[in-house]
Amino acid sequence: MQLLPEGARRLAAWCAVILLVAGVGWVGIRLCGELRTAVVPVLLALLGTALLGPLHRRLVKVKVNPSLAAGLTCVAVVVVVGGAVYIVVAALIDTGDQIVASLKQAATSLAEHFGAAGTSLDDLASNAKDLLTKFGGTAASNVISGVSVVGETLAMAVLALLLVFFFLRDSGRAMRALRTLSPQGTADTVEAMARRAFEAVEGFMRGTTLIALIDAICITVGLLILGVPGAVGLGALVFVAAYIPYLGAFLSGAVAVLVALADRGFVIALWALGVVLAVQVLEGHVLQPVIQSRTVQMHPAVVMLAITAGASVAGILGMLLAVPLTAAAFGILSELRTRYAAGTSDGPESSGSSGSSGSLADDS
Repeated sequence: MQLLPEGARRLAAWCAVILLVAGVGWVGIRLCGELRTAVVPVLLALLGTALLGPLHRRLVKVKVNPSLAAGLTCVAVVVVVGGAVYIVVAALIDTGDQIVASLKQAATSLAEHFGAAGTSLDDLASNAKDLLTKFGGTAASNVISGVSVVGETLAMAVLALLLVFFFLRDSGRAMRALRTLSPQGTADTVEAMARRAFEAVEGFMRGTTLIALIDAICITVGLLILGVPGAVGLGALVFVAAYIPYLGAFLSGAVAVLVALADRGFVIALWALGVVLAVQVLEGHVLQPVIQSRTVQMHPAVVMLAITAGASVAGILGMLLAVPLTAAAFGILSELRTRYAAGTSDGPESSGSSGSSGSLADDS
């Protein structure tokens, strides 16, 4: 005799599943936090592998040795990333004093037009140098006391680069090892889930890189037309920041407007703001729907929630990793839903899907 109706029992089953998944996820996050020195390089290496995989495969197709192709790919990453960071830092250093001077001049103008309200802003601007000096001294002391943190960061970066090399070179071997470690009878399903998750991350990274490149080119051209100094460096900043959705575009755009305000005045700063807003409108209404819809399908609300959750867990690094990890989770759920639907509707179709996954393993 059934004490509960069918609907109530299904609801209870789903609640149990949700609680189980939430518990496992919480434990996993805690373990990742404790083992962050090892976990973070692996996650960054997976993102780098997803981004650089097409280049490595092209090199292998033209008869380049896989190890040499992986090495060349990693060297290219170091050159591009190092060059972009150097350009951004040099541009910001060159225009830093101009930004402070422009802000002080703007505060003085406000003091002339708005009286006492503006005077307080003028005083704040006059003391900006002292405030920045004190802040810089505090930051310097914190950096000196936290040399171990800097060393840990550099070690993780080097480890991530080495892992990218091995992931690119030994991707087929890794897939075979995954099949070997899978429970009996689940190798095809596990491989299909892994492939779908990696394809989702690869699609996200490819789409984000293309969008970031278009944004950087458009903003660089606009700033060059306006005569803003350091336009190339600001474009590089836009490109790097684009890997953090929404917030990265806001921060890089704000820096571009401040640089324009510092060197070219209020009117040119407004034009620079117009360029940044126009590029963001182009990205939100054209580039994102056209490009990202072909690579990974996630609602903007899901992206924003993922970024918020990632920031609350791991700060900026969490914001960087949140969206690709969410894309991977959606890819796994999509694969499970497809296999479950195929298995419940037609058994032979499900077995045929497993066979095709096995052939992929053989090809790799």
